[in-house]
Amino acid sequence: MQQWRTRHAVGDAIIVRYADDSVLGFQFEGEARRFLASMRERLAKFGLELHPDKTRLIRFGRIAAQQCRERGIRKPETFDFLGFTHCCSKRRSNGAFKIVRLTIKKRMRATLAVIRETLMRRRHEPVPVVGVVA
Repeated sequence: MQQWRTRHAVGDAIIVRYADDSVLGFQFEGEARRFLASMRERLAKFGLELHPDKTRLIRFGRIAAQQCRERGIRKPETFDFLGFTHCCSKRRSNGAFKIVRLTIKKRMRATLAVIRETLMRRRHEPVPVVGVVA
């Protein structure tokens, strides 16, 4: 990414990486498309490929939110990364852009189901016992 950015990118480019997951941000859509093509080509040399369900181009950020409002779309797309759903939003104080990170709903539902099941199993025990984490 660093080599490609210094040689080919005109606008801003950012990478956030954790283990084998990464999110790449580009200022211009054309650069994002060119990088994706070169990344696929480079991985193919080693017999690898990008995961088709996890790899996508989306409009995200301050300008994407503005473009969606102009088109009559409520909000830009969201994406999941490191256990959070990342969403475009704006501050209540001045309306400036901000990123909101929410817990992934699937994971939250699973955790709540475990808590609910534990409470249902322990509901006939005395209150001081139930209040203690097992």
